[in-house]
Amino acid sequence: LFPALLGASEPMQRLRRQIQHVAKTTATILITGESGTGKELVARAIHAASLRKNKPFVPIDCSTIPETLIESELFGHVRGAFTGALKDKKGLVEEANQGTLFLDEIGDLSLTMQVKLLRLLQEGEYKVVGTGAIRKADVRYLAATNQHLPSKIRNGDFREDLFYRLNVIQIHLPPLVERKQDIPLLAHHFLQKYS
Repeated sequence: LFPALLGASEPMQRLRRQIQHVAKTTATILITGESGTGKELVARAIHAASLRKNKPFVPIDCSTIPETLIESELFGHVRGAFTGALKDKKGLVEEANQGTLFLDEIGDLSLTMQVKLLRLLQEGEYKVVGTGAIRKADVRYLAATNQHLPSKIRNGDFREDLFYRLNVIQIHLPPLVERKQDIPLLAHHFLQKYS
């Protein structure tokens, strides 16, 4: 079960059970954990075990796309919407239709984009950049962060209402220090992979 998630320790067995339990739901899931704990692997495992497994899994890393472009990346744009928009472009929300959209590093989204994402999560609606037309989205949302979002909320850097929309179910990934018995298995795996 979930062969990409290596480890036989109790925390990893608990994680697999949790994934199995939530995968078939339509609930939005927030995956938390330190960098390198495998948040995208868990998101892919949830999608693969979900009712949408035969539909697209579309990841977006919110930390690597400039604020000026992320709205266009998510929602798409029409030709002439802004300087450099030479043709219509389909957004990732549309590409993920009937599948899963994975919002990695959600804690890095600007407050402006958080408002737009909140509307998408609440209403299932979004606007393509450069149009007034509202489109509907049939998407399952998974989000991930290595940041402590409650602290960001207290500092005014993350919207509390968006946090509650994302945090319907939370899966926290254990760091390696909490599952040391998996180190030999991981070492063997990487030795085989790179030799």
